[in-house]
Amino acid sequence: MTGIDIKPDAQGKVRDLYDLGDKLLLVATDRISAFDYILEDEIPHKGAVLTQLSCFWFELLDGVVENHLISSDVADLPEQFQPYADYLRGRFMLVKKADMFPAECIVRGYLAGSGLKEYQKQGTVCGIQLPEGLVNSSKLPEPIFTPSTKAEIGDHDENISYERLVEIIGEDDASQLRDLALKVYTTARDHAAERGVIIADTKFEFGRLNGQIILADEVLTPDSSRFWPGDEYAEGKDQPSFDKQFVRDWLNANWDRQGNLPRLPQDIIDRTSEKYIQAYEKITGRTFVPFA
Repeated sequence: MTGIDIKPDAQGKVRDLYDLGDKLLLVATDRISAFDYILEDEIPHKGAVLTQLSCFWFELLDGVVENHLISSDVADLPEQFQPYADYLRGRFMLVKKADMFPAECIVRGYLAGSGLKEYQKQGTVCGIQLPEGLVNSSKLPEPIFTPSTKAEIGDHDENISYERLVEIIGEDDASQLRDLALKVYTTARDHAAERGVIIADTKFEFGRLNGQIILADEVLTPDSSRFWPGDEYAEGKDQPSFDKQFVRDWLNANWDRQGNLPRLPQDIIDRTSEKYIQAYEKITGRTFVPFA
């Protein structure tokens, strides 16, 4: 079985969401997005990697921040989803329903991506002044919090200043999101470093449940983070990665951003799948088991 014959209540770029009243069923598909567009080709085992890695981090971060996970055990699936247990095993989470904040909480520990481009022009990242002399992939003196808006599919996330975040959600909530995001990042960064993985940057989503701010959605996956192999790191150049930067790089070399996205070659699909699995295995120390 390759899917569910139940229409989702909402769809993201990768996840299908089912509203179960007091909780949600999040199903991670094998879809992949790049530049805020969904590609036609899927990446085998990607949904299972995202789910199982998120569950690993939720467990590791217990005590650092509360999260929305209830269960990822097929025995806890609602009755109407039991016929699809073989497909769902390893790629779903039953989660608490939280009131989500309208921002993505990005933490950057290294200079890369849009941050590098801004720094090269202005010496800043999202308006935050950084020291002179940094280069591509430089480690920042301290991790920085750089929130963004949440874009609809096909639109681009917009980097915003901390001050703009305060205007949107208020000073108290903004400061809590900043402090939690930085705390989660540094905890995860230190764990990954022991496993030979650099978390260059990542984005979190938070929500409020019963008055408490909790970590939600996926967390610290190859879809939401830049993962670099620590033993190959050298500043001043682009880094090899365990994430979808591999797909972005291929698209940049083979697509002029005009017209439809091109189909991915089979070797790019296979190697991307391998990179996702590598990320899971290096960070968790576990062998990835493809359930479906």
